[in-house]
Amino acid sequence: MTLSPIEQTKNWVSRVIVGYNFCPFAKKEVVNNTINYVDSKTKSHEDAVIEMLSLIQEMRENDDIETCLHIFSEGFQNFDDFLDLVDLANAMLVSSGYEGFIQIANFHPDYVFADSDEQDAANYTNRAPYPTLHLIREASMARVLDIHPDPEGIPETNINLAREKGIAFWQQLLTHCQKDR
Repeated sequence: MTLSPIEQTKNWVSRVIVGYNFCPFAKKEVVNNTINYVDSKTKSHEDAVIEMLSLIQEMRENDDIETCLHIFSEGFQNFDDFLDLVDLANAMLVSSGYEGFIQIANFHPDYVFADSDEQDAANYTNRAPYPTLHLIREASMARVLDIHPDPEGIPETNINLAREKGIAFWQQLLTHCQKDR
């Protein structure tokens, strides 16, 4: 049975992000249940950004939401189209006065780092079941980075692990995130 986009994303967070420690800070948020998962059916850039701003306002008003995964289960399947959304979202973050409060990370099923080969397993550090904007409280991120022994080394550690495991491993793991077990 195929799970809902939210359940697939929860599996991805648990099995990939926490399971392989891609984000050393995610486990606490999973355990504390402070991640807001939102499945958007939006397909237009403008509607997606309006929805994102609403989610940021909800975070501002609710300290129990530490981070939000804004999942696009029907839109932005084309990676270049998604990158346009990321650019617009960042611009709207600034123009709406949320810069310094929220930062945006992004994930996509076809994520490819700039100047990277499409077949580089390192791309799986940013691949998710669906196009996703990750809304992160900047103050919280700053606090955890201050106590991490090597925050600058996190990306390189993740890239090395991704390459060590290889593309087939990550493809299979992402496929399993679609299923209950």
